[in-house]
Amino acid sequence: MITQSIFKANDIRGVFGGPHAEWDAEGAAAIGAAYVQVFGLAGREFVMSRDMRVSGPEVAAAFAEGARSQGASVVDAGLASTDELWYASGSLGLPGVQFTASHNPPEYNGIKFCLPGAAPIDPASLTAVRDVAVSGSLTPAAEPGTTREIDILQGYADYLRSLVDLAGLRPLKVVVDAGNGMAGLTTDAVLGPLGLTIVGLYLGLDGRFPHHMPNPLIPENLVDAQVAVREHGADVGLVFDGDADRCFIIDERGEVVPPSVVTSMIAEQELAREPGGTIVINKITSRAVGERVASLGGRLVVSRVGHTSMKAHMAAEGAIFGGEHSAHYYFREFWGADTGMLAGLHVLALLGRAAVPMSQLTERFGGYAASGEINSTVADVTAVLDAVKAGFAGRGIVDDDDGVTVSGADWWVNVRASNTEPLVRLNVEAREKTTMAALRDEALAIIRGGTR
Repeated sequence: MITQSIFKANDIRGVFGGPHAEWDAEGAAAIGAAYVQVFGLAGREFVMSRDMRVSGPEVAAAFAEGARSQGASVVDAGLASTDELWYASGSLGLPGVQFTASHNPPEYNGIKFCLPGAAPIDPASLTAVRDVAVSGSLTPAAEPGTTREIDILQGYADYLRSLVDLAGLRPLKVVVDAGNGMAGLTTDAVLGPLGLTIVGLYLGLDGRFPHHMPNPLIPENLVDAQVAVREHGADVGLVFDGDADRCFIIDERGEVVPPSVVTSMIAEQELAREPGGTIVINKITSRAVGERVASLGGRLVVSRVGHTSMKAHMAAEGAIFGGEHSAHYYFREFWGADTGMLAGLHVLALLGRAAVPMSQLTERFGGYAASGEINSTVADVTAVLDAVKAGFAGRGIVDDDDGVTVSGADWWVNVRASNTEPLVRLNVEAREKTTMAALRDEALAIIRGGTR
């Protein structure tokens, strides 16, 4: 069973199994077979891994069976974070498949794909996989593929640490909230050798997410880490999403450091290492990042939202670093792919060399008030986008490249459809907080006024 709606802009994601299933094991096998056909992998290997979701073993086994039936051989890395899969693809030079639904609720599962070297797939290829899988027209290969298992955790951890100067750091107390996701597997392997005092929250792998959903974009999912930072007198907190490719930062006061500020911090460090380098951001990233990059003599490239587009721009532009508003961070030395743990290491290194607390380290990177991402369920996305354009007509420059963006001299409003969920997402930024609040409320009234 496959419902075509599980094929999103950048990956596959939908409810797996159960009474409300959008796909099941038979569908996963069909997708595995189609993947081999579309990418010409008969007689070749690909590497795959899965996150901690309850349905993960069933999804992975079915996909692998379908892939082997078409003559491809599986290199199975078992349980791994998404950035571990990128590492495996990059270090082995193999195409990769990660079974994850990232921050979605427990009943969901999904698939992320990459080409050898962790390179992004063309969205048209994902459409081709969908069409072949749904058609059900494939016949088994004369020679089925095989499976071999590998362990990538130690190599991944060692490689990440090799990319950051971690010498001579002052002692730090760090809260790590894995949300029962894959950072629970990688935290000790990566951070353990650094001599940090780790206060761990929800490090046990549990795809039911009994404590909070593994989506750090929603403020309520950051509260436990904020409280823990204050209670333990920690220097910083790291909060990961379900597949650990995103990392949010909490300062010593328990306040959230906006991902755009983290992007500016790391961009400044990378541009010091390579003056004139290129930094990639998405359309929702704060204007403050572009201003900082320009002041440092760097080159800025703006991408559509999503890891497929960001990774493509990283490769095409030879960019040294990229950051998104959602706390995805991309590094050239990590094959241009996103990794939450490497971003966390960079923040720890910057803080460990600083003579001031996190709040003071970050305060010079702001300058704008942001709404954060606000989600709304609507009946007709196109009608909402048209209504936003009409509501803001004549008040700024309109850009339709990724949803609708209306830009004024010191503010912007963006409304776009989610790449992964049936939602529209609103982001607003302005130089003054009162202006931001007024624009936010106006846009929300348009979005939610009779469109549900």
